[in-house]
Amino acid sequence: MDSVGVAAAAPDAGPGPAWQSKCPWGAPNTTSISCSLADVMSEQLAKELQLEEENAAFPEVVAAAEGPFITGENIDTSSDLMLAQMLQMEFDREYDAQLRREEKKINGDSKVSISFENYRKVHPYDSDSSEDEVDWQDTRHDPYRADKPTTTPRRGFIGKGKDITTKHDEVVCGRKNTARMENFAPEFQVGDGIGMDLKLSNQVFNALKQHAYSEERRSARLHEKKEHSTAEKAVDPKTRLLLYKMVNSGMLETITGCISTGKESVVFHAYGGKSATEDKVIPPECAIKVFKTTLNEFKNRDKYIKDDYRFKDRFSKLNPRKIIRMWAEKEMHNLTRMQNAGIPCPQVVILKKHVLVMSFIGQDQVPAPKLKDVTLSNEDMKKAYYQVLDMMQQLYRECNLVHADLSEYNMLWHDGKVWLIDVSQSVEPTHPHGLEFLFRDCRNVSQFFQKGGVAEALNERELFNAVSGLNITADNEVDFQAEIEALEKMNEDHVQNHGKKLSTFSSDGDPPIYDE
Repeated sequence: MDSVGVAAAAPDAGPGPAWQSKCPWGAPNTTSISCSLADVMSEQLAKELQLEEENAAFPEVVAAAEGPFITGENIDTSSDLMLAQMLQMEFDREYDAQLRREEKKINGDSKVSISFENYRKVHPYDSDSSEDEVDWQDTRHDPYRADKPTTTPRRGFIGKGKDITTKHDEVVCGRKNTARMENFAPEFQVGDGIGMDLKLSNQVFNALKQHAYSEERRSARLHEKKEHSTAEKAVDPKTRLLLYKMVNSGMLETITGCISTGKESVVFHAYGGKSATEDKVIPPECAIKVFKTTLNEFKNRDKYIKDDYRFKDRFSKLNPRKIIRMWAEKEMHNLTRMQNAGIPCPQVVILKKHVLVMSFIGQDQVPAPKLKDVTLSNEDMKKAYYQVLDMMQQLYRECNLVHADLSEYNMLWHDGKVWLIDVSQSVEPTHPHGLEFLFRDCRNVSQFFQKGGVAEALNERELFNAVSGLNITADNEVDFQAEIEALEKMNEDHVQNHGKKLSTFSSDGDPPIYDE
C-alpha cells in the first residue's frame, strides 16, 4: 500500500484508525441532524413526510391529490363547511383512484373491459378528471350498442360480379326487418334483436307488425273505456260534472264519500240542500246511486229490460249508455210504485241520466246494516220474516212487481223494520221470466229465515203460492218449476199472438185471466 496515499487519506478519515473506516463490518458513520422541538411538532413537516411516503407507495394518488388542499396556501380554513367539503373531496379522489387501479387490474389486456364509472364519487363541481376517461352516457356513440344495418344504395345492389348483393337478399332483408322493429309502439317489447344479429323473414315481420298495431289499438280502447266509464269507485268526467251541478245548484250540500260498491252501481253519501221548488222536500241525508256505464261486471242486464213492456220499444243493445239510463229510470219507477204502496224503501229525490238521488237509509253517514250482517233476537227475526212476507205480497199484488233479486243482501234493518233496496232489476209478473224470478226470491227468503231459526218460515213452494196466490200443487221441485214454465209459456204466447199483457193470475189455480 502506498504510504503517501494512506497519509493523505488519514486526515480526511477523521479520528480513529484507518482500517476502521475501510472495513465493511465496521460501525457506519451516522451524522445526526440537530432540530428543535418546534420543528418536530410542525404540521407542515408532518405533511411533507406523509407526501414523501405516499409518493413512494402510490404515485397516482399523489398526482391526483396534488392541489390547493394539500399545499394549504391561500385557503381560508376558518369555515367548518369548507373544511368538510375539502376532506370529502380528498377522500373521493382517493376512492376513485382505487377504482381505476382495480379496473386496470381486472381488465388487463382483454378486449372486453369493465368500468366502475357508476361507482365513482367525484363531485360535480370537481373539474379534475383524467382526459383518457370517457363517460359513455355523455357520448353519442355507444360502443356496446350494435350498429344498425347499412342501407342499400339507390341502385338496389352493392358489390360486383359474383359478390353482388341485391336489396332482396335474405340476410339483408332479415337484418332490416329486425331494425324496423324499433319503430313499434313502446309498449311492444322487441328486445335487442340487432345485438343478437337476428334476421326476421318478411312473413314473420308482417305478423309481428300486425300484432303490434292490434295491441296498440286495444290499449287505446281500454284507456278510452276507462276514461269514459265508471269503474270501481271512480266516476267519469260526465258523471263528475252531473254531481258538480247538483252541488252548485244547492240541491246537495256536500258529497262525503263512497259507502257501497256493487256489480251494477256505486253509492255515495251526501248531505241534502234546498230544493228549487217548495213542493219537493230534500231529506237531510241522501244516497247517490251512480250506475256503472261499463257492462263488464253485469252483462245480462238486457234480460230484465228487453222483455219489459215498459221499455221494450226503447231497448237498444247497441248503445250501452242508453241501457244504463233505462236501468236507472227503471229503478226510479219501481221505487215510486213501492213508495205509493207504503213499502219501506228509499225515497226518490231526482234522476239525472244514470245518477239517481234517493233518501239515505241510516244515520250520520253510517248506512243501515244488511239483514245478513245484523244479529237479531228470535222475536225480531220472527217479526222481520212476517214483514218480508207482507212486503212480497204487497209488491206482487199492489205494485204488480217481482223483486227478481230478493235476498238478505238487498234488505236493510233500520228503525226496527226491514227496508227493500236495489229494485232496478224488478219486473212485472207478466215478464216471460217473472214467475221464475219470484220462485228464486222465495227460495232465498225461505232459506235465510229457516237458517235464522224461524219455525214458522214456509218453504219456497208454499211461500210462492202464498205470495202469488196461485195454487200449484206439485210433489217435488222439478214438477213445480215445470208448471211455472208452462204458465210463463202460456202468457208469452198470448202476448205474441194478441199483443196484450197478462194483468194478474187467478188465485184459485185456474188458467190465467187476461184483459180483453
